[in-house]
Amino acid sequence: MKPTLGASTLLDRLSHKRCDPDFLASLQLAAEARFVVLIGLKPVIVSNEARNEAAIRWFTPADLRRLELSDQDVLFLGVDRQSGAGHFALSLTEHRASLVRGATEHLRPLVDLRTIATQGIMSESEVALIGKAKSLAAWHDTARCCGHCGGVTTVKDGGWKRKCWACGHQFFPRIDPVVIMLVSDGERCVLAHEPHFPEGMFSTIAGFIEPGEDVDHAVRREAFEELGVDVGEVRYLTTQPWPFPHSLMIGCVAFTQSGPLKTDPAEIAEARWFDRDDCRTLLAGAHPEGLWVPGRQAIAHSLIKAFVGGGALLKI
Repeated sequence: MKPTLGASTLLDRLSHKRCDPDFLASLQLAAEARFVVLIGLKPVIVSNEARNEAAIRWFTPADLRRLELSDQDVLFLGVDRQSGAGHFALSLTEHRASLVRGATEHLRPLVDLRTIATQGIMSESEVALIGKAKSLAAWHDTARCCGHCGGVTTVKDGGWKRKCWACGHQFFPRIDPVVIMLVSDGERCVLAHEPHFPEGMFSTIAGFIEPGEDVDHAVRREAFEELGVDVGEVRYLTTQPWPFPHSLMIGCVAFTQSGPLKTDPAEIAEARWFDRDDCRTLLAGAHPEGLWVPGRQAIAHSLIKAFVGGGALLKI
């Protein structure tokens, strides 16, 4: 099963139309246009009284006018596949939102994306859509000035490009590739507890791909640096966008020989070998030591679940 932060199926991105400002303007001004509002990168949502169901709160152009929210530099998310209505994201700072009349009534509740995904109270397509909006908004927050000449950059192509007004340099949304790997000897796998993890949580190891590396090399380097093991074969399983703020997780299985682990204490507080029965109890939340693994929204969960299933990709 794919984790819940994968690509949303709700909207057609229409990437070939982003460079047409007249087309985007017509979508944006239409009465059927819809806007998701992010405040401090947290989406405004609606939920039931029990708070066990939630959805994106979509604002209309009339809603934005009533709240006196500017729709300048909104981010184009795509069009509804059935109605053709344009959907956009509007990102505000917490300070700007606090100045909005009726903010308490109309711009609440705010819930961070990680909590929404973890609780499983929103459809997977809407979670993925918020992830796209958040990742774009986070990139814009850090790309306001040109890294080439220091000039101010302006938003282009519906938020999918920025251009320096001074030197003309163009910038595109940032994606950081990350390898996340289940290290296994075929019968057992290694799960680790990092110093910043919540108490009792064990997961697969991960690390950023460095310049000049391919996926296999990055997997082998990270496994040796963090666990002290030499990896032979590397097999690719799946990928997951991870908008915290803009990573692409590349899930792999890394095969090694069984043996002692030599962890880097700066990166890993504890690492252990777990067999399939151990992993079943971890996934069920029934480990006798109270250990647990990330929820189904995370690619680590999918890797561990695949190991428990024992498919052909998980066997030497």
